[in-house]
Amino acid sequence: MNEAYQYPLLIKQLLLTPLAHKTRAEIVYGERRFTYPELRDRIGRLGSALSRLGVGIGDTVAVMDVDSNRYLECYFAVPMLGAALQTVNIRLSPDQVLYCLNHAAPKVLICNVAFLPLFEAVRDKLTSVKRVIWICESGPVPDDPRTAGEYEASLANADPEHAFLDFDENTRATIFYTTGTTGLPKGVTFTHRQLVLHTLAEVIATRLTANDVYMPLTPMFHVHAWGFPYSATMLGCTQIYPGQYVPAKLVELLRNERVTFTHCVPTVLQMVLGAPGADAPFDGLRMVIGGSALPRALCDAALERGIDIYGGYGMSETCPVLTCSRAISELAAGTADEAITRMKAGQPLPLVEMRVMDGDFRDVPHDGVTQGEVVARAPWLTATYHENPEATRALWENGYLHTQDIGVIHPDGSLQITDRLKDVIKTGGEWISSLELESIIGRHAGVAEVAVIGVPDSKWGERPAAIVVARPEASVDASHVRDMVRQAAEAGVVPKYAVPERVHFVEALPKTSVGKIDKKRMRVLFTAETGEVDVAITSFRA
Repeated sequence: MNEAYQYPLLIKQLLLTPLAHKTRAEIVYGERRFTYPELRDRIGRLGSALSRLGVGIGDTVAVMDVDSNRYLECYFAVPMLGAALQTVNIRLSPDQVLYCLNHAAPKVLICNVAFLPLFEAVRDKLTSVKRVIWICESGPVPDDPRTAGEYEASLANADPEHAFLDFDENTRATIFYTTGTTGLPKGVTFTHRQLVLHTLAEVIATRLTANDVYMPLTPMFHVHAWGFPYSATMLGCTQIYPGQYVPAKLVELLRNERVTFTHCVPTVLQMVLGAPGADAPFDGLRMVIGGSALPRALCDAALERGIDIYGGYGMSETCPVLTCSRAISELAAGTADEAITRMKAGQPLPLVEMRVMDGDFRDVPHDGVTQGEVVARAPWLTATYHENPEATRALWENGYLHTQDIGVIHPDGSLQITDRLKDVIKTGGEWISSLELESIIGRHAGVAEVAVIGVPDSKWGERPAAIVVARPEASVDASHVRDMVRQAAEAGVVPKYAVPERVHFVEALPKTSVGKIDKKRMRVLFTAETGEVDVAITSFRA
């Protein structure tokens, strides 16, 4: 008796459309250009090579590489074997990298020789890695007893027709580690089913099409580069991989390859717009901004360069995209509210249940004013932190994933993030949004970057302090910063007690490993007793 094929939602199914449509699109990295049939050939070879090393269902393979076609091949080949792909954040400290590797327990490590110093710093303490495949774009293969060969040579000797079998769609596909405000990094895991569903919803919300030319500006080690390599592959887009992020090179690739779609955090956008050659318009480029709030001044600068920019929202634990402002940005085009609308987190993706709750876990009014914590449900949210039940329970309290973000929901259903729970400033029993203050101060022509943090105050509990990076040769001082906020207070945008008494100018703001402003580090470096900024922050280089 014949039975219907159950069709598990597996990552391998994302390759069906580009292969069936016989697209002429290419995967581009440096001088290398691959067609989709060639990509499938290389995925088969990588799967074959890893199988010969004993990798199978339930195993883990770790990757340390720049953004390249190889990383994309790993995105597919490793999970398609039933193993989990561990994307290693190579910007973490050696101790953190060692913890993440030993905690995830990969059997095989695929490592670019560019990160050989990092490997050498941890290799004697690695507890699970049995074999290492080296990526050598130039130079010899490192001499290590675990060496299993060089990446391209391993593919050349492997089977392009390697058969990837079906298995349970709830099999773990990926794992990576997120660094929070306290404790050790937490392992975030996703299954095949979750990644496929996220891919489908992301394509709908961002309106990515097969005609787009895609290039990530979010590292591939960070939350699957926000899932877009999977989305672009499913559609059969031309994909450009930039390697290491060098600002002038990124601008060159965006222009020469005629990129139409990308995504990044605000600090990376600022880096790109400040690079040589970035003054001319970027015709036809759409960009999703996430990771942290998009400042008004940066939004305006992007629009002036012809970038169709709009906000999105999510976190590592949400795969990551939960909302997108694409649709409401189109409705606001050409209006006075266009930039403000584009800066919002946007409306929930299909299948996302988004709520904003007060301290008693009750829904707040959708009036665009009343704040609460953002909680969510969706079929692609991580179900558990790897071997960390206590953190998992806190994440999923009351059956909703707690984002630790404070926001409001507007009458049109769109979400606006107003702050992080840990970043909101509580002065005299009232909340002040650090993001709102940053947006106001950032509009000053002389301000390149700004972060606002809460510092202890014996009378009010906390007071806002502004830490500012001035533009070169700009004429801006503390009084200018206070005047910007004071004018906003007089207009009723913020309360009068939001005017910062302390304004400090620094050479650069500290950033996290994924390019976000590191307020945790700033609060540590700030010396509350004297109201001064520790010298370590004034000399910091991004």
